[in-house]
Amino acid sequence: MSLLTDLVNLNLSDCTDKIIAEYIWIGGSGMDLRSKARTLSGPVSDPSKLPKWNYDGSSTGQAPGEDSEVILYPQAIFKDPFRRGNNILVMCDAYTPAGEPIPTNKRCNAAKIFSHPDVAAEEPWYGIEQEYTLLQKDVKWPIGWPLGGYPGPQGPYYCGVGVDKAYGRDIVDSHYKACLYAGINISGINGEVMPGQWEFQVGPAVGISAGDELWVARYILERITEIAGVVLSFDPKPIQGDWNGAGAHTNYSTKSMRSDGGYEVIKKAIAKLGLRHKEHIAAYGEGNERRLTGRHETADINTFLWGVANRGASIRVGRDTEKAGKGYFEDRRPASNMDPYVVTSMIAETTILWKP
Repeated sequence: MSLLTDLVNLNLSDCTDKIIAEYIWIGGSGMDLRSKARTLSGPVSDPSKLPKWNYDGSSTGQAPGEDSEVILYPQAIFKDPFRRGNNILVMCDAYTPAGEPIPTNKRCNAAKIFSHPDVAAEEPWYGIEQEYTLLQKDVKWPIGWPLGGYPGPQGPYYCGVGVDKAYGRDIVDSHYKACLYAGINISGINGEVMPGQWEFQVGPAVGISAGDELWVARYILERITEIAGVVLSFDPKPIQGDWNGAGAHTNYSTKSMRSDGGYEVIKKAIAKLGLRHKEHIAAYGEGNERRLTGRHETADINTFLWGVANRGASIRVGRDTEKAGKGYFEDRRPASNMDPYVVTSMIAETTILWKP
C-alpha cells in the first residue's frame, strides 16, 4: 500500500507530458495570497503562452456576487518546489472580464511605471529585506516563547545560534532552498532581533521582477509554514513593548547612482523622497505607525531624516557607497506587510519621474 507521501511525491514525467500549473494571485485584503491549480498539456516557460483563467471574486472580497468573475492574467513563471518536475508556479494579476485591472491589482500600475522609457533607461535595481514572525498555531504567540510569557530581553537572538536563541530554523532553511529551486533571486537569510522573527532578502532584482519574486517568495513561505503547522505573520509590530517590529527595508539604485558621480544623484533622490514623505508613508504598509516610533532601529513616522550608516534614519546610505562615491541606498520605512509592487514603483516614480 502506498503511503500518502509516496503519492504526493509521484514523478509525473515518468508517465505523462502533462504538467500542473499553480496560479497565484493576491486577494481582497491586499496581503492574502490565493492559489489554485490546473493541468496543462506540456511544459511552458513563457507566461504569454499560458491560458488566462478566472475565479470567484465574491469569495475573495474582490467582486460582487451578482458579477463575480475575475480574470487571472499570467505574468511570471517559477519552478514549483513542492511538486517539482516540470510543474510550475504562476504569478498572476487580476482583471475584470472587460480587461480593466481590479482595484486591488497594484501590479498593473507598477508595470506602467517600470515600462516608462525614462525609468527603463535607469535600470532600477532592488533588494528587499523581508522580515516576518513565526507564531504558534492555536495561541498566535511567537514560536519558542513560553505560553502567556516572554523570553529573555533582546540581544542574544539576532543571527543567534542555539536551541534557546533560534526558533524555526528548519522552516527558514527549507524556504531558502525552495526559493533557490524556484528561480527566485533570494540572496540570504538571518535571524532577527526579536526571537521567533526572521528575515530573507530578495534581489538584486530589476523593475517589476522585484515585486513578482517577493510575492512568490511569500507564497512559498506560506506553503511551508502550512506544512509545518506554524502561522506566518507579516504584522509590522506583532508584540507590543520593548520588542523590535518587522519591516521590509528596500535597497535601491539606478544606473546613474551606480556610475561615477552617483553619490550626488543619490542625494538628489533622497531629497525628493523627503518632499513626498507623507505620500510614501501612506503607501508603505498598514499599521506602520506601531513600528515607526523612533525606537527599535526606526525613525519616527512623522520625521524624515537620512544618514550614513544610521539605522535610526528613514533612509540609510552605506559606508561603502559614501566611500566609493556611488552605489545604492536603503529606504527603511516600508513595513513588513507592504506591497512590493507599490513600494518599488513609487520609489522609481518619485526619484526618476517626479518633478518637485
